[in-house]
Amino acid sequence: MEQLKKIRLMLALSVLVITPLGFLTKAYHGPLAHWVNNSLGGLFYVTFWCLVAAFVKPQWSEKNIALIVFLITGILETLQLWHPPVLEWLRSFYLGKVLLGTTFVFSDFFYYLLGAWLGWWWIKKIKTRVAISL
Repeated sequence: MEQLKKIRLMLALSVLVITPLGFLTKAYHGPLAHWVNNSLGGLFYVTFWCLVAAFVKPQWSEKNIALIVFLITGILETLQLWHPPVLEWLRSFYLGKVLLGTTFVFSDFFYYLLGAWLGWWWIKKIKTRVAISL
């Protein structure tokens, strides 16, 4: 049980680190701003959800978490092709726009895949580090 608490603590701290990084990518206005705002932001977005999922279900394998998060974010990306009133209403708010996105871009799947891989790696490192420290 102590091990689970340490894993959750490290995951919570990780979420506290990656969340502002993700939001900062949306506010960045320097060189390569379009890439940072969109592509790099997508990578952090998927990694964030991997860490959150691992916090909620730490007993799940990091591989399954990464795969499920990649599939869900892929579905959300594809939903950007669909513009019913309820989704447009949600997208009219900053948080809805950030979470659901507004424009389908096929190349985002590459960054989602990288984000899932980073999430898998990050969770694996946390679990390994906790196991070694016991």
